[in-house]
Amino acid sequence: MTDAIEPSTSSSLSSSAGDPSTIIHPRREPFEHGLLPIHKLIFSDPTQTLISLKQKLLELSPNQRANSAVVSDALQISIDCAKLVLDTLAAVLHSDSEPLVRANPEEIESVGADVHDLLLFLYIQSYKKLLPRTHKDSAAVADVWPSTSAFDGYLSALSPLQLVRSNSRRFMPSQADEEAHQLSYLQKHLANILSLLAEPVEGEGEESLVLTMDRFEHLGFLIQFGDKGSEGNTLSQSSPFFANSDPDMPAVPVPAAQVHDWLLQNIASSLANISERASQKENGPASISDQDVAMVDACTVPVKASPSTRGPCFIEGISKSSYSKNASDIKGSSVKVLNCHESAIYILAPVRYATVYGCSDATIVLGAVGKAVRVEHCERVHLIVAAKRICIANCRECVFFLGVNQPPLIVGANHKLQVAPYNTFYSQLEEHMAEAGILPTINRWDEHVALGAVDLHDSLSHPAGVSDVQAESATRVDPDQFTDFVIPDWLGGESSGSTKHNPFTLPDAYMASQIRNQKNLGEIRQLLREAPLEENRKKELSSALHVCFKDWLYASGNIRQLYCLQGE
Repeated sequence: MTDAIEPSTSSSLSSSAGDPSTIIHPRREPFEHGLLPIHKLIFSDPTQTLISLKQKLLELSPNQRANSAVVSDALQISIDCAKLVLDTLAAVLHSDSEPLVRANPEEIESVGADVHDLLLFLYIQSYKKLLPRTHKDSAAVADVWPSTSAFDGYLSALSPLQLVRSNSRRFMPSQADEEAHQLSYLQKHLANILSLLAEPVEGEGEESLVLTMDRFEHLGFLIQFGDKGSEGNTLSQSSPFFANSDPDMPAVPVPAAQVHDWLLQNIASSLANISERASQKENGPASISDQDVAMVDACTVPVKASPSTRGPCFIEGISKSSYSKNASDIKGSSVKVLNCHESAIYILAPVRYATVYGCSDATIVLGAVGKAVRVEHCERVHLIVAAKRICIANCRECVFFLGVNQPPLIVGANHKLQVAPYNTFYSQLEEHMAEAGILPTINRWDEHVALGAVDLHDSLSHPAGVSDVQAESATRVDPDQFTDFVIPDWLGGESSGSTKHNPFTLPDAYMASQIRNQKNLGEIRQLLREAPLEENRKKELSSALHVCFKDWLYASGNIRQLYCLQGE
């Protein structure tokens, strides 16, 4: 068995140092955006449970595709939770040709999920994330990191939020640490995962399980070779088993044991590669690529922001400043805004995934996010985003102005969240939304779903019973307090677009408030123009208004935007 694959395996391993396309990576998306804090999705013995569940799903799904009714029946969860499972799975699937990925929001129910993709999705619900790490120089970030709040002690029993807000100042694990953690998880569970995809043949023992090329391709949900992943070769083309298969002839199934051994060797090689890079980094000179270093423009650092489609673009450590990126500046398919404070950040570009983590007292505008947004451990942040879906976890006193095609998901220990309809535009917004697949005719901004207040995927133990506590939901912004957000014209990008107004239709109450505010503003302007004042008195009034406006710019901190953004 081993002899049959040694030539291909040794070749791929020996070239891995020089050829990135031969290095195996975990797909980050299922682990970052695909975990749901639903108790009935987390099994103490996932293999045995899912093998029996597989039979039930296949019995209920003659075409091997499960809709929400089938998922609800098989897992004994509500229809709403079953729909959430399908929506989440669609957001993290690896193949753009998969019908569930191509389906519009109203079509997901009729299309359903491939049973084998669903099984892999359910299996990784047992994954435990790395805990946030301590900053190497806690004192250096103490002046910008949000301080603990009065209700921290109350929430500490319910979630790991206290850890992130503690005096030890914790940050997201590095990309290398997370990748190694995910690879180690796959290494440990690989045999069980393959057993869910394999088919038995005549005979007994381990050799009786085989993988067809179609079943092998489902592993692309969890792993990929090289940087491009699903945007490059399929997984079977990167393997020694199916790489030269005749497309007109069915490929011969491969023993699951051979696939298992081959993948284990590649995972071990990749882990060794990560360890070697970490060792070189520790022993070498300090590098700006270290995530602990506060950076204003991580995207311009080659070792930090990979030019490939796989690596995310980092925007990290911005403090008391303003910052913007257009489509031509974003090289990857995802963006991460990390540890930014008292700043205004504009990412006016279409991306697949976005993460906002550990930010405070900031306004963040994300252009068009075609798959999923996750906002975590933020305080007093105003986020404006057009996206397919959004998940909000462990945030406080934040306001979300949303144009979303699926209901917002709220999990963890949140406090005083507010939601409002989308309230801005820029010239290329509709073009970016079309590219990302976001429908302006659907906005479910106020249909938020609140799940558990405890993160079932962290590495902590929690007091008995607290996992049943529901997350605090969000309230709607009062229509009278709703205002448009104006993006400066000079941030429009290199070419002018066709968007002239907000592409999402405002609800009646918010539209009425907007019309009323515009009418009041018009009346004030008219009164000022027609005021029976002498010319010198008009100049004094104009000067007083300018002084008041300047005072407001400084008091609100918005003066930074004028200096920072016009200077770009």
